[in-house]
Amino acid sequence: MTKSRFINFARATLRSLPKLKASLVEAGKVVGLVRHFTAQQLLIVIQPNTRHIKLAITSACNLRCVGCRYGRDFMIGHQLSLDMVRKLLDDAAHLGVHSVRFYGGEPLLHRDLSKMVHHCVSVGIKPYLTTNGILLRQRVDELHAAGLRTITIGYYGTGESYDAYVQTKGQFQRLDQNVSYVREKYGDSMDLQINFLLMRPTCTLEALREAWDFAGRYGTDFQVDLIHYSLPYFTEGPDRMLQFQMSDRSSIESVVGELMRLRNSAPNRFKEPVLSLRAIPDWLLQGPNMRVPCDAYNILWVGPDGTVQLCYVTFKLGNLHDHSLRDLLYTHAHRQAARNAFELACPNCHCERQHRIEKHLPSRLRYRSVGPSATGPNAASEQATPDCARSEARVTLNANRTVS
Repeated sequence: MTKSRFINFARATLRSLPKLKASLVEAGKVVGLVRHFTAQQLLIVIQPNTRHIKLAITSACNLRCVGCRYGRDFMIGHQLSLDMVRKLLDDAAHLGVHSVRFYGGEPLLHRDLSKMVHHCVSVGIKPYLTTNGILLRQRVDELHAAGLRTITIGYYGTGESYDAYVQTKGQFQRLDQNVSYVREKYGDSMDLQINFLLMRPTCTLEALREAWDFAGRYGTDFQVDLIHYSLPYFTEGPDRMLQFQMSDRSSIESVVGELMRLRNSAPNRFKEPVLSLRAIPDWLLQGPNMRVPCDAYNILWVGPDGTVQLCYVTFKLGNLHDHSLRDLLYTHAHRQAARNAFELACPNCHCERQHRIEKHLPSRLRYRSVGPSATGPNAASEQATPDCARSEARVTLNANRTVS
């Protein structure tokens, strides 16, 4: 039995024991918190432990999103072959990878996607798909037959706002029809999630509620993605129209307040921790100045040209055209990349932000207060409560000096 099969067997067993699973999840959070606090003094405790692979199988795309370079000038003409992906998945299973995210570009444009999904399932790794959803009706039957059960869909606005962002008319209607088709045909056997992109054009209560209503209509989970400032395939749009400015703080905080209300109303659909939600204004406005240690040591990014990196942005480890995945992982370069990422020796993006916040003691203290307005670089001292013991504040200040 491969490591991945054993891990998935254990996870399946835990699903039948929800109380035990919840206890282990909480224990895992404590371990992460202790590890990150210790690593600020003893960096050697940070070791690569790849559990999730983000696999961009093609650079081709059928939309022209304002904020994305895929399909235009990022790795144009590249895609991973079925044979290369199968070998990667075999190595990943041997190394104990839990899940693989198939995305692009637009992964539904790759003719061998269903075969990749089938092989992923056959070696004991959970696959999930991130797509714009425009071609779902054409491909979902073969993907379901191959074993795919989880799909996340980018959501960039509603109606004409969506069409304006993807720069193609009539696409929101197609998305609506395709999601409806998947839900009607497969019901709850297919887990669907809407990834609402929070950027300046969508930072309104109206846009948020429209996205929430869409998710509710089709019984999907809900996630908030933040507009990026450092991804190599990201663009800020004409005149930086997508990026936030300091003058936008009140609008952001208003949306965050509504996000917290929505989360409280449906915690099973919208699972982002409250601490993470409260940090959103600072992620959007401080950008690289958010000094929250990175846990990219758990992930790996593979580009459509075969590039293997620790994360979406940087720390290149090699290329699958030259080396197998087994040869690239857990080397000296991989270990050093994990530690460099932790220390933010990089452009410092907000990827995996919610896990990073939970593992960072100063952030846990900073964002625990009620209300999104209690954010900002000086908020930690303002938010300390008497029952939290003033010693925690001293720990926070010491940790801040280490990380900053």
